[in-house]
Amino acid sequence: MAASVRAGRAHRGFISVTRRGSHSTTALKPQYDAIVIGAGHNGLIASAYLQKGGLKTAVLERRHVLGGAAVSEEIIPGFHFSRASYLLSLLRPHIYQDLELKKHGLKVYMRDPYSFTPMLEDGVRGQPPRSLTLGADLAKTQQEIGKFSEKDAKVYPDFLSYLERLACAIHPLLDAPPVDIPRLTQGSLRKKITALGSLKPLVKSGLKLGKNIPDFYELVTAPVMKVLNRWFESEPLRATLATDSVIGANTSPNNPGSGYVLLHHVMGELEKEKGAWGYVEGGMGGVSQSIASSARSLGADIFTNRDVKQVLIGQDGSAKGVVLTDGTEVHSKAVLSNATPYITFKQLTPQDALPEAFIKAVDQIDYTSPVTKINVAIDKLPNFLAAPNSADGHPGPHHQCSIHLNCESVEVLEEAYREGQQGYPSSRPMIEMTIPSVLDPTLAPPGCHVVSLFIQFTPYLLEGHRDWTDEDRDRFADTVFDWVERYAPGFKKSIVGKDILTPPDLERVFGLTGGNIFHGSMSLDQLYLARPLPSVADYRSPVKGLYLCSSGSHPGGGVMGAAGWNSALKVLADFKQL
Repeated sequence: MAASVRAGRAHRGFISVTRRGSHSTTALKPQYDAIVIGAGHNGLIASAYLQKGGLKTAVLERRHVLGGAAVSEEIIPGFHFSRASYLLSLLRPHIYQDLELKKHGLKVYMRDPYSFTPMLEDGVRGQPPRSLTLGADLAKTQQEIGKFSEKDAKVYPDFLSYLERLACAIHPLLDAPPVDIPRLTQGSLRKKITALGSLKPLVKSGLKLGKNIPDFYELVTAPVMKVLNRWFESEPLRATLATDSVIGANTSPNNPGSGYVLLHHVMGELEKEKGAWGYVEGGMGGVSQSIASSARSLGADIFTNRDVKQVLIGQDGSAKGVVLTDGTEVHSKAVLSNATPYITFKQLTPQDALPEAFIKAVDQIDYTSPVTKINVAIDKLPNFLAAPNSADGHPGPHHQCSIHLNCESVEVLEEAYREGQQGYPSSRPMIEMTIPSVLDPTLAPPGCHVVSLFIQFTPYLLEGHRDWTDEDRDRFADTVFDWVERYAPGFKKSIVGKDILTPPDLERVFGLTGGNIFHGSMSLDQLYLARPLPSVADYRSPVKGLYLCSSGSHPGGGVMGAAGWNSALKVLADFKQL
């Protein structure tokens, strides 16, 4: 990770500050009903529901700030960044309502339009280069698409309906644990009958899909381009839509399974608006703070700077609590890990408490990440050739969008992917640029802005064998800035400071194994009944009393809170049987 600021503007290096209210004044007790390792959003949500269910719960976070990857940090003085996660959409509506997150301070700025793809081309007859803007206003969106293809503009509403039908049918699976195969096939007749209830969401989803089951099967298994090519002919539209099939994933639009990643990113909801994404006031730490506030109001104890060293295992082989790196022991009847499956089972759990075959299976989980995140502080608004700034300097509608750079053709995305697979950072990377400060004035000083650059494809190891150096990070950042400069001249001169997070940095800072933002690949072999492994898909680990509650379990990264909610249900159900 490299963070720097331009000389004369601020001090070299970076500082991180915790948002107000993230520290607990409550003393850590020696005994709880449940302990949650890690104060990411899933861990915080699990703690709230456990506390609602009557279990005295503590959350132990190793860092100085709550939120896991959903944090706000003042990396550069005066500039507050959503340092890792940067957009909100997939927070489950029932969690939003149950925990009264608006009451606890969550404020979201909705984006409309939401997508802007400028072309890197010469204008015609003095006109600026073309661009493609997508938004909630269907007529305006069709007009934009019509600049490239009237046929595509005409069928676009049908495409949206097609995606919505498939996404809505999946919702029952998100809000419930997977089918409980172990209990359906093992144990007493009573347990088998009880486990039949876990089939209900799957049946409900199948009934919702109905005649659309073949379409669903194709989308989740096929390369997304097989689907997009059937619907559309214009390259900018196909490439823009294809970005959602690879965002955060080490895949290409022409690889099987990329269609599911697209579906994953359109199945969200925000303020009752399907598929919408928004900026959280104060940065993504705002959502974590609101969840923590709700959990605390229910009685949960939440602590920062409490680094868990290991899960305590009793003589009967069950989890009995945790021991911190300072030697403090905290006992409990249940331990929920919000860490990745790798950290949970290879670092936090004593290896002699786990079956050897299980440990080998954990070693095979794919955490490959193609992502580098660069947070940038700038002293003026970017001025895009395809949409020049107004004379008054106020942000235009396109500034609030996800701005897709190097995304005007699928071949550009493919070439970026190929370079990444060969062990080299993409020379023309796929860039998703957001400028949340155009809607949220709390993030930057007047006239200045914070910029998030989510970039693909970058390998974990360069050339397949060597670590990133500071020179490598700066060199790649310069490549990225050079490309932004081509779309928005003057961008490089406006940079006040930067924070570079390559895959190894994301792993080190946030505990994301491999730098994978989803806590494990969202490939078909690591979803639903197989997430993270078939033997632990029900959140229960081989160690009695130890559970997974992180994005490494069903339904995976991005679906905010679902794993926390589902795992809490499992713990509460098990407590009733004690």
